[in-house]
Amino acid sequence: MLTKPQNGGALMHYDPLNPDHGMQYDPFKALVVPRPIGWISTLSIDGKPNLAPFSFFNALSDKPPILAASLSNGNDTLNNILATEECTVCVANVEQMDAMNMSSAAVDTSVNEFTLAELGTEASSYVNPPRVSKCPAAFECKLWKSVPLPVSEKGRGYTTVILSVVGIYIDDQFIKDGRVDTASMQPLARLGYMDYAVVNEQNMMTLNRPVVGEDRKSATLEGGAWDGVYR
Repeated sequence: MLTKPQNGGALMHYDPLNPDHGMQYDPFKALVVPRPIGWISTLSIDGKPNLAPFSFFNALSDKPPILAASLSNGNDTLNNILATEECTVCVANVEQMDAMNMSSAAVDTSVNEFTLAELGTEASSYVNPPRVSKCPAAFECKLWKSVPLPVSEKGRGYTTVILSVVGIYIDDQFIKDGRVDTASMQPLARLGYMDYAVVNEQNMMTLNRPVVGEDRKSATLEGGAWDGVYR
């Protein structure tokens, strides 16, 4: 519904549990952006490979490194992680965009998405599922905890898997001066609807964190590019 804010113009608001937004599609996912894509590889309990991208995905902490993904109930990836308690998570970049998209196809459980998307595999060191070959970076993960989320009135539900990272791969070509060169990796991000974005030099910037005064009651900002100091 639309209301008139005090400063003029129009402001839309709606109850997401009882949506009456009047739009073609639910706008929720178009507002929480950009979302990194977790390209998750798993094996079934009998060893069948599975690969699929997920955008309800992000990092939860760095010490220790923890990732999380919310997967729809009944999904092959979720079933495999719950059964085997391990997976790999690859970073999809712009060069692998079509392959990433193809691996999202809702094909039968018997189909190997690596083959479907014409992707090679690389063996993992600490888990059984392979990673996508030639991806800029990948994480080997063990399941720490699974958390069922509330089920919607339409019966669709998700389960969040919280993943402990036990191994990390980074393609050497994306390491420069002791740092990951994210711009040259060109990772993909998910927006709303069928929209995607890519991180590159044209849309990246750096900022210096505020410098806090000695009394810890004030702070100043230093302009220019990041000076390399964490504050």
